[in-house]
Amino acid sequence: MTLPRILAIMGSGETAPTMVTTHRRLTALLPSPVQAVVLDTPYGFQENAPDLALRAVEYFKTSINVDLQVAGLVRMKDTHIAADPVETERGLRRLASADYIFAGPGSPTYALRQWSETTVATLLADKLRTGGIVVFASAAALTLGKATVPVYEIYKVGEDVRRLDGLDLLSVIGINAAVIPHYDNAEGANHDTRFCYLGEARLVMFESMLDDDTFVLGVDEHTGLVIDLDTQIATVVGNGTVTVRLRGQSHVFETGATLSLEYLRNPWAQNADAPQAPQLAIVTLDNVDPQALSLAADTDKAIAEFDLAIAGADAPGAVRAALTLESCIRSWSADTLQSDSADRAHATLRSMISRLGDAATTGLQDPRQVLAPFVDALITVRTIVRAEKRYDLSDIIRDIFAAQGIEVRDTPDGVEWDLHVM
Repeated sequence: MTLPRILAIMGSGETAPTMVTTHRRLTALLPSPVQAVVLDTPYGFQENAPDLALRAVEYFKTSINVDLQVAGLVRMKDTHIAADPVETERGLRRLASADYIFAGPGSPTYALRQWSETTVATLLADKLRTGGIVVFASAAALTLGKATVPVYEIYKVGEDVRRLDGLDLLSVIGINAAVIPHYDNAEGANHDTRFCYLGEARLVMFESMLDDDTFVLGVDEHTGLVIDLDTQIATVVGNGTVTVRLRGQSHVFETGATLSLEYLRNPWAQNADAPQAPQLAIVTLDNVDPQALSLAADTDKAIAEFDLAIAGADAPGAVRAALTLESCIRSWSADTLQSDSADRAHATLRSMISRLGDAATTGLQDPRQVLAPFVDALITVRTIVRAEKRYDLSDIIRDIFAAQGIEVRDTPDGVEWDLHVM
C-alpha cells in the first residue's frame, strides 16, 4: 500500500478532544496497525517529560485507538546530562520506520538545538517525499519553517526578538514560511499575547527579519492545516482559522476552507481560490463532541446546567451535570494547553459534590413549601389560644418556632413568617 504524503500543522489542542477527529481521519488513511511515534524532543528538558509522553500514549490509545510508541529522543546531544547514543540510535530507527510521526509542546529552541547535526530533519523530509504523515503542533510547529522565534526566551525571560533558523521542513514542499502556532492566544487578557505570546509589535519586528519571500503562516489554537501533497490541497480543520500574513496584510481562512498548494508556495502572487479538497476518510467517532471548544467552555456549560437543575429541584439533572463535567475533565486531561482551566474545573466539580451533599441532607425542595402546612396550622392554633389569653400555650408555640428557626411577625396585614436556615 502506498502511503499518503501529508503534513499536518496544529496550533494547539494536539491531545485535546478538538483534534480527535483529525487524528482519527489521518490515521485511517494508513495500513493497520498504524506505526505511530511521538517525537518527544521538544519537551525533553522538562522534569515531567516521561509523564507528557505517557499522556500522549494514553490519548492515542483511548481516543484514536492507535498504539503510540515513544521515540525516546528527549536528549540527543551532550548537555549537563550526557545523551545515550544507544537510545538515540534506537529512537532514530523508530522514526525511520514510523508511518505517523507526532510532536507537540515544549521549547522550539531546545528541540532545534538537539536536532541540529542529526538525521531528524532528513527522516521527516523523507516521509513527505516518499510516504508518511507528519503532525507537528504547538512548539514543534514553530520549528517547521525556514525561520522561527524563541518564544520562551522572549515572553518569559525578556530577551530581544530574534530570528532562529528552523528545520525548514516546509521547503521540502516548496513553502517559504515561518509558522506561528497559538496565533489567536488570549491568555494575556489585558495585554497582547496573540501570535504565540509575541503580540503585534514583536511580530512586526520578527517579520522584518525574514527573507523577502518568507511569509508568516499563523495557525489558531485548537486548529490545524492539513497539507495533502498527493492532492496538492491544504484544508483548515478544527475550531479556528489559519492566517497567511504577508508583511502585516492578513488573509484569513475559516475552518473547512481549502487552499491550493500552489497558493501556499507563492501567496504573494497567487489567488487563494482552489477546488474543494476531497474529504478525508470518515471514521465513526464515539463519545466525541465535534463542537468541543475548551475545558473552560465545558465547565461554564456544566455550571449553567447544574444551577438550573438545583433551582428546579431536579436531582438527576444536577447529578448528570456533575458527571458530564467529570467526563470532560478526563477528556481534556491530556491537553497540554489548559492554563488554569483544569484547576477551575476540578474546583467546580468539588463545589457541585458539596452542594449535592447539602441537598441530600436538606432536600432540593424549598423547605418553606414543606413546612408551610404545619407552620400555618400552628399559627392558627396560636391565634386561637392568644385570643383566649392562654399565654402559656402561646409561649410553647413560640419556643417551637424559635427552635426550628422560624420567625413569626404580627403585622397589620396579618401574621407573616420566615424560615432562617440554621
